[in-house]
Amino acid sequence: MAEHVHEYATATGNDYAEHERTYAMVMKLAKVATAALVLILISLGIGGVEGSWGLAGLGIVLALVTGVIGGMSEKGTITPVIVAAAVVVALWLLFG
Repeated sequence: MAEHVHEYATATGNDYAEHERTYAMVMKLAKVATAALVLILISLGIGGVEGSWGLAGLGIVLALVTGVIGGMSEKGTITPVIVAAAVVVALWLLFG
């Protein structure tokens, strides 16, 4: 099995750099999608517990928009983190 690693690295036609870029993109999209889904669940929790469906709808829309922006950006996870902070502040204002 170990001899196959050397064969892959030296084989012609293998674009190892492209494989690494694809892996990095998949990991970034997984992080952004996870952050967006957590924000959607928090928004639905706000709607279900507090009955504030307008705020819940706003949170869902913001989570979707920032998920798309985060997926298209270079860094990927900064916009969902900002929206998560905004949702936490909204929760603090509602229940604090």
